[in-house]
Amino acid sequence: MRIHHLRNATMVIETKDKFILVDPMLGKKGTAGPTFTLFRFKPQRNPILDLPDNAMEIVNKTTHCLITHLHPDHLDKEAEKFLKAKNIPVICSFKDKKTLQKRGLNVIESVNYWQESNFLGGTIEGIPAKHGYGFVAKPMGNVMGFYIKMPNEKTIYLSADTIYTKDVDKVLKEYKPDINVVACGTAQLDVFKPLLMTMEDILKFTKNATGTVIANHLEAVNHCPTTRTQLTSDLKKHGLMGKTRIPNDGQVIEIE
Repeated sequence: MRIHHLRNATMVIETKDKFILVDPMLGKKGTAGPTFTLFRFKPQRNPILDLPDNAMEIVNKTTHCLITHLHPDHLDKEAEKFLKAKNIPVICSFKDKKTLQKRGLNVIESVNYWQESNFLGGTIEGIPAKHGYGFVAKPMGNVMGFYIKMPNEKTIYLSADTIYTKDVDKVLKEYKPDINVVACGTAQLDVFKPLLMTMEDILKFTKNATGTVIANHLEAVNHCPTTRTQLTSDLKKHGLMGKTRIPNDGQVIEIE
């Protein structure tokens, strides 16, 4: 298995002859929508940087697409155009199925929480995700993580945009995924509590994961203050860097 990290939460999971695009934000710098904060962090239109030069080479090989939720930094207009033009099979939460079908996407599978669905000869299971601490999680809407098992491949947990919850804890400790992808940008709006895990919970996630941890959702949208440098420093302080990968945009991670 190879994991191509592209930008923010956008990645491609390459396995044999399949190329699984995850949460595609494919537009150029500044085209995914207005700034997410005006006061807490510097206002900038998102994404705040372009895709790496090699991104579309791998994106154009896409055979399937996984979408965890409908925020524009996980599915932008350019990505919708791409998915429709190539009629890419889409897998999503059962709560997002109708919306994506109305947008013209080819939804072939909708996944429910804690239920296995068929996926590329294996299974995919929906994992609850909570997009924020306290009140803010409700207006942030539906989010679904995915636990994926494919024949002769490592198991992978895409935790999606979430804080640390009992559900996340259950997957890490009971399912023991080989690969665990976690959003580490600690996103915040101008008001309310953070939308993603605090550093304390990122460290907790990493400590409780038995497999490799891959950090994403970093340095691509203006409301995510955590940097790769800061994350690396904190992980090293707690002796957790050895099990963690913090890829740069465009980097490929080889999974043995």
